[in-house]
Amino acid sequence: MHPRNPPHIAAFLNHQPEIDETAFIAPTAAVIGAVRIGAGSSIWYQVTLRGDNNFITIGTGTNIQDNSCVHISSRDFPTIIGDYVSIGHSALVHACRLEDHSFVGMGAIVMDGAVIETDAMLAAGAMLTPGKRIPTGELWAGRPARKMRQLTAEDIAENRRIAMHYIEVGRAHKHGPDGAPFDQMHSHPLPPK
Repeated sequence: MHPRNPPHIAAFLNHQPEIDETAFIAPTAAVIGAVRIGAGSSIWYQVTLRGDNNFITIGTGTNIQDNSCVHISSRDFPTIIGDYVSIGHSALVHACRLEDHSFVGMGAIVMDGAVIETDAMLAAGAMLTPGKRIPTGELWAGRPARKMRQLTAEDIAENRRIAMHYIEVGRAHKHGPDGAPFDQMHSHPLPPK
């Protein structure tokens, strides 16, 4: 964590966030209440995780990218996010379950009681309505989301690669060059003037 610009990490009533020491929490992220974040996970800039009236759990190696919001349903559902899940920029994840290696595209919405199974994918901009389930190996898209096709082995491998990439990017943000080696990540300088 950045000592001079720490993220907003706060208790709600007597519920205190539990964050593994190897996780990266960006300085502008907000983690509030009953939230557990696993090893090697990364919570990016302007992300809000609000576990106030129910809990949020995030497994190992998961990335929640910039401007995303994760919340719960106070009466019915916590939000449970598994291991090596990728959640794209500006996604809204609400009171649902994302199983290991699932993928939520940029700007997508996952609503109350929905489930995205292992190695399943919700496309960018899609909306998974309450109680819907995306089975393993399927890509769903649209508003409301519906099955578009089966994911290929290459699609699944790429989604898994993205999760590993974000573990390294988080380590680079947290530790700088001391976080090396970086086998899944590249960095490019500005071009010459």
